[in-house]
Amino acid sequence: MPERPDTWAWLAAWLEQHWPSLYSGLLAVVIAALRIMYGGGTWRRIAIEAPLCGALALAASHGLSLLGIATSTAPFFGGVIGLLGVEGTRSLAKRFFNHKVGSP
Repeated sequence: MPERPDTWAWLAAWLEQHWPSLYSGLLAVVIAALRIMYGGGTWRRIAIEAPLCGALALAASHGLSLLGIATSTAPFFGGVIGLLGVEGTRSLAKRFFNHKVGSP
């Protein structure tokens, strides 16, 4: 691949454009894994919940612009998702969307 500098330029441009989202997902994975280890969780729980938090953070980072929030804040939300975990994020999102829709 060193003989194809255009590929490296494309990859660098893509990473620069998508870095906040990628950083958000990676941060959520690391924080979730450390949170589970600190709480005495099993390797199975780490292997399941940490990638789920990363996927949630990645998905949330792409939806921030829909809520009028700058995408540069994506790492913050990734960290919060990693700290709250899957269940905490789910309950928080459920409360938020029920409030927006007006359901009890």
